Amino acid sequence: MVEMTPEDFETAVSDALDQLPLEVIEKIDNVVVLIEVEPPQETPDLLGIYDGVPLTERDLGWAAGALPDRIIIYRNPTLRMCSSVEEVIKEVLVTVVHEVAHYFGIDDERLHELGWS
Repeated sequence: MVEMTPEDFETAVSDALDQLPLEVIEKIDNVVVLIEVEPPQETPDLLGIYDGVPLTERDLGWAAGALPDRIIIYRNPTLRMCSSVEEVIKEVLVTVVHEVAHYFGIDDERLHELGWS
């Protein structure tokens, strides 16, 4: 497991978000990005998850009282699967892009085709 402080991991997530193209960032609304130490027990290797309603599935009444969508990045599975801090930084970027893509309605199959799975 790679040793990385929670603050350094948070910086990696923040830096990954900063690398998103401006036109993508401008279209993201009502989304919070969180970091959690571990995923649910039933998915111990999960690196991240998008929890919300993708833009492609929203209707006109969707926003009435809607809580923010959530993107959760899981720290320990990422640290366990990587062998260096540099690899963690790359994997965090892939995970952030992957989950943001789900917000836009892009499914896992298409992300795999694009090399972001």
